[in-house]
Amino acid sequence: MKLATYPNDTLDGELLVVSADLTCAVYASAIAPSLIDAVQHWEEVESALRSLYEQVNAGEAADTFAFDPERCLAPLPRSPQWLDGSAYLNHGHLMERAFNTPPIPEFDTVPVMYQGASDDFRGPRADITLPSEADGIDFEGEFGAIVDEVPMGADADEAHGRIRLLVQLNDWSLRALGPREMKSGFGFVQAKPSTSFAPVAVTPDELGADWCNGRVQLNLKVTRNGKRFGEPHGGEMNFSFGQLIAHAARTRRLSPGTIVGSGTVSNVDRNAGSACISERRVIEIIDQGEAKTAFMAFGEQVRMEAVSSDGRAPFGVIDQRILAPER
Repeated sequence: MKLATYPNDTLDGELLVVSADLTCAVYASAIAPSLIDAVQHWEEVESALRSLYEQVNAGEAADTFAFDPERCLAPLPRSPQWLDGSAYLNHGHLMERAFNTPPIPEFDTVPVMYQGASDDFRGPRADITLPSEADGIDFEGEFGAIVDEVPMGADADEAHGRIRLLVQLNDWSLRALGPREMKSGFGFVQAKPSTSFAPVAVTPDELGADWCNGRVQLNLKVTRNGKRFGEPHGGEMNFSFGQLIAHAARTRRLSPGTIVGSGTVSNVDRNAGSACISERRVIEIIDQGEAKTAFMAFGEQVRMEAVSSDGRAPFGVIDQRILAPER
């Protein structure tokens, strides 16, 4: 099942059911007014949403219309909580070198995670306005899981069973601001602008074999200004989504609509390229003695698309420009 959100006069937007090929859609507000409402009442509405999805795919749903991803908000324009992990240890170890920070204790066995802002998620085609190029503007291609209620102390298997939807996202970062915040012993605030999302959230079964062992088994193709930046494979997570969610729920309940991120997709094989600029810069330092790739400048564009081996892009595309603030 594929779900998306169009804007209306509410903060949460209006829920759409989208066809498997992302060509057409139908409003689902008669079943649930918004995606957050649907997740909060999943057991009550899932069957009706699936029935509508089958009708859309069969060409039998009334009032269908052409799906326009450019109109989409983030699938969840806001959520109760946004927790981002670092499940790709290759990326984490490279970032330690980038920021010259000491190794995190138990990094290889206990997930690390920060709590980000969840009140203003950005849609897939929204221009991103940021204060200054000097802040080190970077993108981070990731996957995420939307859960319904997860009880405190849930183990990884139970947590896995609470995943309702999967998403693709860009966790924007301001690298010049990150080191000070990390060294403070508190979490990110200024270094993490609002996160962007691909237009479509999908139920795990929609991915078929591309959802395996709690991991999204897709290549995340990233281009910068139309040029290939990388296409790392999502299956190389060292911690599964079940493990990440269980880590987050160890001492507290997770409410429905909580989003847990994978962290930047990263592969040990450098031929895969990177899903963020910082990772490429660290590799350049290791291989060539200095970083050569600049962080983003105003007017630049980044595009991200998770693609299966047969060419499908189940989440749609994130395609955004960086803009200077209006003076």
